[in-house]
Amino acid sequence: MATIEQQSLRVLRHRPDGKHFAGRKAMRGLSLVELMVGIAVGLFIVAAATVLVTGQLGENRKLMLDTQLQQDLRATADIVTRELRRVGARRDAENGIAYATVNAQENNFATMTPSAAGTVTDVTFLYDRSTTEQGPWGFRLNTATGVIQTRLGPSVSWQDLTDKNVMEVTAFNIEIQREAGQELPCPRLCPSGDTSCWPVLQVRNFVVTIQARSRGDSSITRRVQSIARARNDWIEFRTAGSPPKPACPS
Repeated sequence: MATIEQQSLRVLRHRPDGKHFAGRKAMRGLSLVELMVGIAVGLFIVAAATVLVTGQLGENRKLMLDTQLQQDLRATADIVTRELRRVGARRDAENGIAYATVNAQENNFATMTPSAAGTVTDVTFLYDRSTTEQGPWGFRLNTATGVIQTRLGPSVSWQDLTDKNVMEVTAFNIEIQREAGQELPCPRLCPSGDTSCWPVLQVRNFVVTIQARSRGDSSITRRVQSIARARNDWIEFRTAGSPPKPACPS
C-alpha cells in the first residue's frame, strides 16, 4: 500500500485539466557548466562590442585631426597666395589702389626678394596696405619649430602664422615663375644697335606648396598647393646705370 507521501506526490503530479505537472528532475536549474558557458559567451560579445566601439572612436579622432589639418593648411595657403598677389600694389590718393610702374620708386615697389625665378622657402616683398603701411611683408619656414612665420613690417619681428600645437610644417616652398618677358618698344634702338636695353614687362606666377603632419597623430599628413599671379606686372628697366634708369635709351 502506498504511503501518504507517495499518494500526495501522485496527486500533485496531476492537474485538474488532466495534464501532468513537471517532475522534480525536469524542474531543476542550470548546471555550473551551462552557467560558465553562458558567461563566456556574454563576455565574448561584450569584448567584441568594446573593440568595435574603441575602433570607431579612434577613427573618429583621426577624422577630426585630418579635417583640422586640412582646414589649417588651406587657410594658410589662402593667406600666403592672397598676399603674394598684392606684390607691388601702390595706393593712389585719387584713384585708390593702383598698380603703377611709371617711375623708379613705384617700379622698385614691384620687386621682391628673391626676384629671380626659382623655388625658395623665404620671401619678402612690398605693397601698400595704407598710406603708412608699405612693408616689407614676407613669409618663411622656421624649420626648428615646424611653423610658417609672417613678417608684419620693418619694426615688427616675425610672427607665427601656423599653430605649432596643431600641425608641424615639414615643407614650405614658393616657386617663382617668370614668364617670357615682353619687350616694350622704345622710339630708338640701344647704343649697341639692338633692343637689349628696352624695358621688359615681366609676368610672375607663384606656386605655393605646403606639406604638414598632425601633432596629434604623426601618421596623418597632408599637402596643399595653390597658384597665384602677381597683379602688378613688373617692368624691368635695362638701361645703363645703377640702378638702371626707368626710361628708354636717349
